Amino acid sequence: MAPILKVAVIGAGISGLTTAQALKREAHQVVVYEKSDQLGGTWVYDPRVESDPLGLDLNREIVHSSLYRSLCTNLPRQLMGFLDYPFAIREYGDSSTFPGHEEVLEFLNEFAREFGLVELIRFQTEVVQVDLRNDQWIVGSIANKVSSDEVFDAVVVCVGHHTQPRLADFPGIENLPGKQMHSHNYRVPEPFQDQIVVVIGDGPSAKDISLEISRVAKEVHLSSRSPNIKISKLDCGDNMWQHSKIDHVDGNGEVTFQEGVSVNADIILHCTGYKYCFPFLNTEGIVSVDDNHVGPLYKHVFPPQLAPNLSYVGVPYKSASITLTVDLQAKWTAHVLSGKAPLPSKEEMMADIQEYYRCMDDKGIPKHYTNLGLEFEYLNWLVSQVGLAGVLEQTRSIQTSYFKFIADKGVWRRKEWQLGYGIQE
Repeated sequence: MAPILKVAVIGAGISGLTTAQALKREAHQVVVYEKSDQLGGTWVYDPRVESDPLGLDLNREIVHSSLYRSLCTNLPRQLMGFLDYPFAIREYGDSSTFPGHEEVLEFLNEFAREFGLVELIRFQTEVVQVDLRNDQWIVGSIANKVSSDEVFDAVVVCVGHHTQPRLADFPGIENLPGKQMHSHNYRVPEPFQDQIVVVIGDGPSAKDISLEISRVAKEVHLSSRSPNIKISKLDCGDNMWQHSKIDHVDGNGEVTFQEGVSVNADIILHCTGYKYCFPFLNTEGIVSVDDNHVGPLYKHVFPPQLAPNLSYVGVPYKSASITLTVDLQAKWTAHVLSGKAPLPSKEEMMADIQEYYRCMDDKGIPKHYTNLGLEFEYLNWLVSQVGLAGVLEQTRSIQTSYFKFIADKGVWRRKEWQLGYGIQE
């Protein structure tokens, strides 16, 4: 019979909640640390913004959530649920395929209540130090200004990665003090009234925020480093243009794009993603963050030298089925700790990681894409580790259809996909 382990789960967002559920199901003793006063992680809307709009000031008070007020999911609800708890239309919610953040948060609260997770969470308790001593993990935390240490057999890191801004870099960026911000600090469009705005980024947030800003701004200019974008006036708004990467900025606020066009920007908005950050975790350099690559991690979860008693759930980003990904990672982690899914040797795990890195190099994929969204082959591998029949074909069908449509038509036309796929409001 496998021993019952005492496991610390750091964070009570999507990753932390599904990890706590999986560990509890395996009869482990679980403590979830959450520094805020409620569960939900990044799905808890906070109207506050940070004092430094770019997030460079290390002494600023950090606001965890990056939600803006109008945010809806950029994935259909059919791809947002857990394997054993789908995100169906519920009594409290509306019937939209792309629900708002309020409904996602309520879904997570219902999930936590359904599986008895709330009583496992220590709210307003911040983890400040995690150390390995004599094969045990010491978790140092602060609650109500009181510090304490507690011993655990294992630690699962589930802190997310949508808080520390990652910024674009281009010649002259230092010439615009006070005229730049990161989307982490975007909440409402009103501050952009009658402004000429340059938005850097090509992801869903950049496009959604650009469209919202365009309703009040004088002009909105999107800048992308992707070689596949079409430089043109956009048909989704009379005052929106798509440009190439920024070439440089001068001291007067003039932004010049690589295609040669220039605009006099009032503000530059970085929708450029986030940095991985684990300041509390001391692995003595065994796991590091280099160019936004977290590693080495076997199958994006276990560091070979510290496995199985240290794991990371929720590191992949931009996954087509991110909730399903973290759900399966959590189940696999729980199975490993219970002895149901033994890991390979440290040497075999490192060899697998090096092969993964080699394949990335062969394909010319930069290091900072190491933890980019993973394909169904990865999910099917996780499924095989936890003894499930397979990833639902319906999930694969919806994902394939949706992302092909988005690639062809763009994120602004999601409603057309919904109707074409036969999903009614």
